[in-house]
Amino acid sequence: MRSLSRASALCKSSCFLTPSSSLALPPTTRFRFNSFESTSQSRSNRHRMAAAADTPPTDGAAAPSPSSSSAASAIDFLSLCHQLKTTKRAGWVKRDVRDPESIADHMYRMGLMGLILPDIPGINRDKCVKMAIVHDIAEAIVGDITPSDGVPKEEKSRKEAEALDHMCKLLGGGSRAEEIAQLWKEYEDNSSPEAKMVKDFDKVEMILQALEYENEQGKDLEEFFQSTAGKFQTDVGKAWALEIASRRKGK
Repeated sequence: MRSLSRASALCKSSCFLTPSSSLALPPTTRFRFNSFESTSQSRSNRHRMAAAADTPPTDGAAAPSPSSSSAASAIDFLSLCHQLKTTKRAGWVKRDVRDPESIADHMYRMGLMGLILPDIPGINRDKCVKMAIVHDIAEAIVGDITPSDGVPKEEKSRKEAEALDHMCKLLGGGSRAEEIAQLWKEYEDNSSPEAKMVKDFDKVEMILQALEYENEQGKDLEEFFQSTAGKFQTDVGKAWALEIASRRKGK
């Protein structure tokens, strides 16, 4: 009887136990343009999501999707890339072009160039498309640094490499981040047939845009054509540039 009473007392006391208040999580830090402050969610939140993904269901409910733990990183990365849509290409801004294109506009048409590229032995078209949409991605953080800014090439590369590393970490690492980093490095080093092709896309897109601004706004943008003269590395790049020059001469 005495044991039963004691057990009853313990049961009653346990019924009034309340869980301690939840630990407040620090607020999500938002990324600030031109800084390396992360926009990721709090560590504890991420760990909790990852743990939930690994915990098997106990009551017949569906387990959380494994991809849910990376969703926050993906949206953080994509939100940072918004800067590419809103940052205007500095060369046009400095020449007082009205409503100049953004960095993303420039990369998009380069991606289309890869899409319509003829089949060429030794050239991977899909890789060209990917490289085109990656090659200026670090400018989401450092902005569009032009030769007239007076920044040494080595310093520009260092700043962009640091920015790219930050973006890959923001994405959460893994195979996709590694692919972006590899494509960017290959382009910077001009170390593959695809990099040489995309380097030509970069120049072709610029002079085509210059021609369009000349036609639309009555500008003289000769310096952009001069800056690319004799610098094309591929037959496609040379042919496309020649076609643009021919149209400019005949206007």
